[in-house]
Amino acid sequence: MLTEKALKLLKELISIQSFSEEEDETAAAIQNWFKSFKIPYERINNNVFAKNKYWDEQKPILLLNSHHDTVKPNKAYTRDPFHAHIEDGKLYGLGSNDAGGALVSLIATFTHLYDSKDLNHNILLVASAEEENAGKNSLRGLLPDLPKIDVAIVGEPTLMQLAIAEKGLVVFDATVKGTPSHAAHPNTNNAIYNTISVLEWFKNYTFEKESEALGAVKMTVTQINAGSQHNVVPAQVDLVVDVRVNDQYSNQEIADLLKRQAPCELKERGLKLNSSAIAKDHPLVQSGVALGRETYGSPTLSDQAALTCQSLKLGPGDSTRSHSADEFIYVREVEEGIDLYIKLLEGFLRK
Repeated sequence: MLTEKALKLLKELISIQSFSEEEDETAAAIQNWFKSFKIPYERINNNVFAKNKYWDEQKPILLLNSHHDTVKPNKAYTRDPFHAHIEDGKLYGLGSNDAGGALVSLIATFTHLYDSKDLNHNILLVASAEEENAGKNSLRGLLPDLPKIDVAIVGEPTLMQLAIAEKGLVVFDATVKGTPSHAAHPNTNNAIYNTISVLEWFKNYTFEKESEALGAVKMTVTQINAGSQHNVVPAQVDLVVDVRVNDQYSNQEIADLLKRQAPCELKERGLKLNSSAIAKDHPLVQSGVALGRETYGSPTLSDQAALTCQSLKLGPGDSTRSHSADEFIYVREVEEGIDLYIKLLEGFLRK
């Protein structure tokens, strides 16, 4: 019954446009879920959250979090992205996989555990907004209004395997300078030619520290821009550099290191999206391992980046389907997700 209601909620969420910063109606749908189960809840902006019935201020807090905003559908869609329908066991629709399946599974799990007594942690469920754009009213913006969190599960599509680490992100704007001139005149300081050696430096640079879960830091030049007309040598070339940071470095360390060594000017856009991790021997992880789940490191970002506590990324669905055309999640994935979440938390919360 709970699984059927969770799938019904997922279909409803898919049918409502909920781009980042436009999640008012999906927040209302989630509120209606809590009303139907007579579970008290709170709402700040478009974030909806609730506490378990037997909340005890002396106990540590487990956060269950996923988001209800979506990206905009890409132009390759062949189906109506807001038409939630099932074909061949697949539930189609925008946000079905990222991260509606995880969200409704966590909501159903929280509801199942809501009035359980003698748990060793309090449970805080947060259905958050603005995850896709890391907005000011996302989980990060909500955290000052929440009690201190000790450990978290962040619901994202991981095929219900245990993502015990997640790479952080720093984006840099790089500038390669030269001498502007008319193209007809000699110029030994052409900014575009100067960029060749700079690109080679970025291509070949390696970071010393590797992570068991996340491997090496990955640095990629993703954009390049220069020049305005055919007969003018520009004064500079602008690059964008994407750096995916493992759990062996803080974002500040990466910024300091690259600005000291790079053969060009670098300026970071922000340092708040740090890597995340949870110890492999943490009881929450071990509860999942006991259920046959495998551990791995995730290269993609989530609301884990907003948290300072240990956190585990876990949810139904497949990350490779996220932001794709004709997005879907298998119905069985949601069913299995709810079952596994409940078993994992029963194993963790009753020890």
